[in-house]
Amino acid sequence: MIVKMLHEKGLKAEHAYTAAFASIGLSVVSWCGSMKVEPAGTARADRWGIFVGEWAPTFFALGLALANYERDHDLLHPITH
Repeated sequence: MIVKMLHEKGLKAEHAYTAAFASIGLSVVSWCGSMKVEPAGTARADRWGIFVGEWAPTFFALGLALANYERDHDLLHPITH
């Protein structure tokens, strides 16, 4: 299971959510930057913005999967103090 492996490597749901929000910001930055630098104009800027913007749903889905795993893992293995 990929989620289990990622969790064991230290990746948490919060990390995936942070990456999702960062990719939204990066999408806007790449669109604005491409508008100013690329000679191809709006079409190229739109493609860059959409390309980077498509990462966000993947990171959100990964965050949800990790959150569910963390919740289920905590139910099965409660921490005793």
